Amino acid sequence: MSESDSFLRAYNDISRIISSLSNVVRGKIDELKIIVATIVSGGHVLIEGPPGSAKTLIAYGLSRVIGGKFKRVQGNPDLLPTDLTGYHVYSLDGTTRFIEGPVFANILMFDELNRTPPRSQSALLQAMAEYQVSIDGITYDIPRPFHVIATEIPVEKEIGTYPLTLTLKDRFWIKIVSYYVEPEEELDIVKNADTLYDLGKVVFRDSIDLKEFRWLQGFVDKGIYVDNRIIKYIVDLVNYIRSDERVALGPSHRGSIFLYRIAKSYALINKRDYVIPDDIKHLAKPVLVHRIDIKEQYRAEGYSAEEIVEEALKKVPVPKE
Repeated sequence: MSESDSFLRAYNDISRIISSLSNVVRGKIDELKIIVATIVSGGHVLIEGPPGSAKTLIAYGLSRVIGGKFKRVQGNPDLLPTDLTGYHVYSLDGTTRFIEGPVFANILMFDELNRTPPRSQSALLQAMAEYQVSIDGITYDIPRPFHVIATEIPVEKEIGTYPLTLTLKDRFWIKIVSYYVEPEEELDIVKNADTLYDLGKVVFRDSIDLKEFRWLQGFVDKGIYVDNRIIKYIVDLVNYIRSDERVALGPSHRGSIFLYRIAKSYALINKRDYVIPDDIKHLAKPVLVHRIDIKEQYRAEGYSAEEIVEEALKKVPVPKE
């Protein structure tokens, strides 16, 4: 297959994924594009938003349109690591049987992650970082692809939450804030409520299979060009944020890597085999904001991570043609 044929195949694949999702998840096309770009690039997604803003529908829909296995976990303070990873059953005859937990899926929907205590968060972290879990000293590999789409309750909205550890937050490639849609889209949603209220009745058309999705992920690795000037732009943005006097802890190297990776898939969505500065600008907030810890005195003065990223986008020189 020629390079042009491979590119067209990849573009058609990623377009079908977005089209199939957007036919059901109404009024969130930009959000869907960023989430799909993240998943195709190999990443995990953190979503913050109110109940009923299509978070579960997006996760379930992604599993359907790529032909993958979907599992869902409800975060709560009583959740044990084994509720996530699985456990061994020991028989009287001495045999042992492993019962797989919900991490053994292609798309894991983890609802209200910050209701989950640190031990269970650590179990999820191992799965996200190493694509394996350890139970009673035995390690089990998680089938690939494996992607986590987790939701988070705003800490200031409800009590009974556990702050996500910095290490766990850093493993999420992006954080998206999901809102309710505009009245026009809500009107369309209500008109189709008979097929949307129950996930089992939702039909996603024009999907691809898991084998094709793996091929698509492999294409993004080598089929999208990123110029050195774009790479330097990413590094300059991240280092501008790190050096800001208001920042106690800036984005890690993962922030730079994930911004680079997602930009490649986002370029493909826009039918380009190369990344441009506008891709980086559009993705900077969802990739970088949740990785920034502001010093206490500046947080008290009302400064936000979003403002710091916006300032970096305005002041860091943009590469020219």
